[in-house]
Amino acid sequence: MIELKNLDPSDAFLAVLQGPDDGQPITLINTFVAPDGQTDKILDIWREDALIMKAQPGLISAQLYRGIGDSHVLTNVAVWENLTCLRNAFMTEKFQSTLAHYSDGAAAYPVIMRKQAVPAVCVG
Repeated sequence: MIELKNLDPSDAFLAVLQGPDDGQPITLINTFVAPDGQTDKILDIWREDALIMKAQPGLISAQLYRGIGDSHVLTNVAVWENLTCLRNAFMTEKFQSTLAHYSDGAAAYPVIMRKQAVPAVCVG
């Protein structure tokens, strides 16, 4: 089973997920680290997860990235209409049941974020 870990201990994923929703779009950036020899298996299970999430209201887009070379890292970037949509999708029994399919030793580092404007560089 996959272990959910917090990249930022001061901003735990599950606490943010359960927090108040201001109705604005959010982005889930979830980095997976696969045990040796299990990256392709993690990819297959993520596909199952993604198909479940695609059927949920509020998913705008999802893209998976894979580290090059012999990397064990996969990163999912998913944009949601708002926090409530992500929370409802994450809490479905169907999605929760897939978490047990991940290899022992697999870790996920989910973070809920928003685009940040930086003058002369990017828009918010």
